[in-house]
Amino acid sequence: MLTESQVEKSFRRLISSPERNEETFDKAEELLDELRCESPLRHRLSVELEELRALAASKS
Repeated sequence: MLTESQVEKSFRRLISSPERNEETFDKAEELLDELRCESPLRHRLSVELEELRALAASKS
């Protein structure tokens, strides 16, 4: 199991790629699964991921 810090660093690295696609979002979601359900970080990053997916979908 990864620490919150490791998950956040990996998440940031993934989503900072200019070539984000559905596979990138899926990998980011898998990282979030490493966090406890009640983790505030998990909630925050989940919301951010949803917003990024919606933004990517609107650009398509």
